[in-house]
Amino acid sequence: MDDAAASAGASRLGFTTGQVIQEFGWSDDVDDVLRTAIEATTGTELVDEDYDDVTDGVVLWWREDDGDLTDALVDVQTVLDDGGLIFVFTLKAGRSGHVNHSDIEEAATTAGLHATSTFAIAEDWSATKLGNRGRGR
Repeated sequence: MDDAAASAGASRLGFTTGQVIQEFGWSDDVDDVLRTAIEATTGTELVDEDYDDVTDGVVLWWREDDGDLTDALVDVQTVLDDGGLIFVFTLKAGRSGHVNHSDIEEAATTAGLHATSTFAIAEDWSATKLGNRGRGR
C-alpha cells in the first residue's frame, strides 16, 4: 500500500487530530503504512493494549485463530470514551486468517455493539465499523 492510499484509508476511519487511538491485536502481519497514516491523521502514536486511560477510538486487528471475538470486543470497550469509534480490521476473503462478516456481526451483537459498515482499508485488510446499540425508550 502506498502512502496516498494509506492516507485515504485512514481518513475514512473518521479519527481526528489529537485523538488517542488504542490498538489491539498487533502482529507482524499488520499494515504498517496504514498504522503510520492513522498516526499522521491523529498526530499521536497509537497506544497499545496495556494503556489504561480513556481513549477516543479502537483499532482491533483480528484473525480467525485469535480466540473469542466477543470477549475481545467487550475488553476493548473498557477504556473507550462514550461515542468512541471501534474498528475491527480483518483479513480480506481468500487470505489465511479471514473472518466471515457474519461472525463479526454475531460477536458485535453479543458484546452490545452493531456493525455499521465494512470497507477495504488496505491491500490485505478490511475495516468493519462498530457502533453502540441505541437504547430504546
